[in-house]
Amino acid sequence: MGYYLYDANGYVGDLASNHGLWLMSKYVRKVSDEPQAKQFFEEGCAPVTKKLIAGLKAINCPDKDIADTIDNLVNLLAKCDTVAIISDGTDVVSPELTIHRGTHEIGGSCVELCSNSGNTRLIIDLGLPLVNADKSPFDWGIHRKSTMSQLLSEKILPSVDGLYENDKPAITAVLLSHAHLDHYGLLQFVHSDIPLYMSMGTKSLAEVSNVFLNTSVKLDKVKTFEMWQPFEVGEFKITPYLMDHSAPDAAAFLIEADGQRIFYTGDFRGHGRKGILLERLTKDPPHHITYLIMEGSMLGRDEGLYPDENSVEQALHDLILSHKGLSYIFTSSQNLDRLVSIYRAARHSGRTLVIDLYTAFVLDKLSIISPVIPQFDWKGVRVLYSYYHAQKLADLDKPLLYKYKSAKIELEEIRDTPDDKVLLAKDSRYFRGIITKLKDSSKAIAIFSMWHGYLEKSDLEQFLESNGIPITEIHTSGHAYVSQLQMLVNALKPRWVIPIHTFYPEKYSEMFANVIQLNDGETINLC
Repeated sequence: MGYYLYDANGYVGDLASNHGLWLMSKYVRKVSDEPQAKQFFEEGCAPVTKKLIAGLKAINCPDKDIADTIDNLVNLLAKCDTVAIISDGTDVVSPELTIHRGTHEIGGSCVELCSNSGNTRLIIDLGLPLVNADKSPFDWGIHRKSTMSQLLSEKILPSVDGLYENDKPAITAVLLSHAHLDHYGLLQFVHSDIPLYMSMGTKSLAEVSNVFLNTSVKLDKVKTFEMWQPFEVGEFKITPYLMDHSAPDAAAFLIEADGQRIFYTGDFRGHGRKGILLERLTKDPPHHITYLIMEGSMLGRDEGLYPDENSVEQALHDLILSHKGLSYIFTSSQNLDRLVSIYRAARHSGRTLVIDLYTAFVLDKLSIISPVIPQFDWKGVRVLYSYYHAQKLADLDKPLLYKYKSAKIELEEIRDTPDDKVLLAKDSRYFRGIITKLKDSSKAIAIFSMWHGYLEKSDLEQFLESNGIPITEIHTSGHAYVSQLQMLVNALKPRWVIPIHTFYPEKYSEMFANVIQLNDGETINLC
């Protein structure tokens, strides 16, 4: 049996074994001249004062075990706020945390918080994995037609009682941080009676992905939240914080329950177009954070040549302006910051930006969160129709095809006047066909504006080179640099830091002294 030290905000640290506490208590009460030290062990609690700490430090015990226990107590008292309490933990009220997946990998995030009573169970994110168990790339196409029992047995679906359609619902709600598939790609399997909470921008992207990516998320139970506006889910009070990330309208969450204040970062950074958000958060942070569950995607990665989104925009502009011919830019249509950078670079270079129907639909849907997001009907934007995209939109809402028609451009116009065009492209059979058709019309260049790992997994570079098209990488990460992780920890001053969304959780201990490193499926009391 062990004893622990608590303060008004909860668990501070492990104190001593039953026998170790008895020996320390007996010795301190016998030799100490400080009344507060004696009172602390007689009553099991005391205000944390300089006299108390000084009195314990003044004790010089020849017994090494007792001396070490006193030193541990002094170190723990330094972390307490106003009061220190010795307890065996039996009467402590605390929520439970289980990271079902994400403790040792990027992607596939799934976190569960359960209230002390057990009456409220909250799932935060439910993403597709990016890697297999052996760290080889995960291919959802291989498993797309698998049954739910197969997905569970193969551990593609995390094992969570009461979450899926094949089980009696026992989860109170699912909370989604942002619309990247490694955070929400498995939502289609959630029981239809369980409500989903997400931002308006995230809901909009989920709707787009249902149409074009067949994600099949059931959106009839969605409840949208407003950033910085608290709401309650059962026994949890949740406050979303808008974060800078490559996915628009991404949220972090302050979750309060059973006397604990837990901050879940989701994916974030401080060098995108909304980098000011991290600065504001660190200047005016929420206080008394007991547990910080923080992503660490950039640990073990190079920060790259372009430190922020502004430098990406400038590099895009300079390269497009210097080239006399067609420019292909490969990027994600859901990376709103990058689409803005590309639009601005094209316009400032006197070029017309050509987007596909999918991108036009994305931008149209996201107009709900901001009036300054580039749209299909803005000056210098044209829309290239494909049969596949047109059919998808027609199946959803046929009038949408006519909505974007005013900006429609034919492939023949691009072929006839390629030098003033910037074409947003994807590594797909359709776009490879376009590149092949246009290769004799202009001396083209290609820009790869995504994570380098995607290029490594493809033969795109070889394909472009075979068509005489040089490729240049211009990109900045959607995730926080090490300095930004440190900035957040220094501002929030959490009692404990818990790694998630990283291949290198052990590196957290090199940066922070108060790290709890978990394994997938491990449950701990947040006390």
